[in-house]
Amino acid sequence: MRQYTEIRSNEELDQMMNQPLSVVYISREGCSVCHALLPKIQQIMEEYPEVEFGHILADEYEEVAGKLSIFTVPVVMIFSEGKELLRDARFIRVEEFRESLNKMTALLEQ
Repeated sequence: MRQYTEIRSNEELDQMMNQPLSVVYISREGCSVCHALLPKIQQIMEEYPEVEFGHILADEYEEVAGKLSIFTVPVVMIFSEGKELLRDARFIRVEEFRESLNKMTALLEQ
């Protein structure tokens, strides 16, 4: 499974968001859905080694809720050069996420 960068500060988040293409997964400790979904997202991310991949544990980095307007978990977000391209929360459809990521990586390669 693809490893991720643990994000714990605004500076680390800004650095991740400003990459050519990055995925950020946000979860909480006591969220069973979050824990079940993370390995599926990691598996998809193995197909995209060129895309930066970060994880935020909202229990440890509480300011993330305000910074990104997070109201529920899990959340998966795709960023490119500081801009949010996709946000999917709560009921994340893994195949739709893969398709979106596929389209975005194809656009960057052009």
